[in-house]
Amino acid sequence: MARPRIKITINSPAVLGFAAVCLAAMGLNLLTNGKSNILLFSVYPASLLSPLTWLRFFTHVLGHADWEHLLSNMMYFLILGPMLEEKYGTSRLITVMLATALVTGVLSFFLFPGVRLLGASGIVFAFILLSSITQGSRGEIPLTFLLVAALYIGRQLYDGIFIKDNVSQLTHIAGGAVGTVLGFCMNARDKKTAR
Repeated sequence: MARPRIKITINSPAVLGFAAVCLAAMGLNLLTNGKSNILLFSVYPASLLSPLTWLRFFTHVLGHADWEHLLSNMMYFLILGPMLEEKYGTSRLITVMLATALVTGVLSFFLFPGVRLLGASGIVFAFILLSSITQGSRGEIPLTFLLVAALYIGRQLYDGIFIKDNVSQLTHIAGGAVGTVLGFCMNARDKKTAR
């Protein structure tokens, strides 16, 4: 009897594509000795007349400070992303990612002019909260969502007040908020069309 063949499938094109581009951005950053992160993959005070400023509102999520930063974001991203892409579809998940990038980029640009923001953690936190509401029925809020939101927001507030690091807790909270709002909107629309 012949053994069944095992083949590797591309189960989540948006998630795998994003991870691949983040890896390429890290490689480019290493080759350019950090210049590509500054030019393309970070949000910081710059002229709004420059097209690169507007591009960076979206591309800052692709850049990472170092391998540890990249790997910690990609671990959560690759765990949560495929499940969300299967539930919501590729185009809607890309919309969540783009919306999160724009919101976190704009907030950082205007509220934290002394900070250079980069990394996919806003999207990761959008995915964390989005994944916790995927099973909710119309008019219901899952208890798991409330627990995750309370723990997550509490941790970000604590870190923002008591821990002085280079992490932008506001962009994490903003990413989580984008995931929550879009998740409830997509779930409500799905339930309406299922009737």
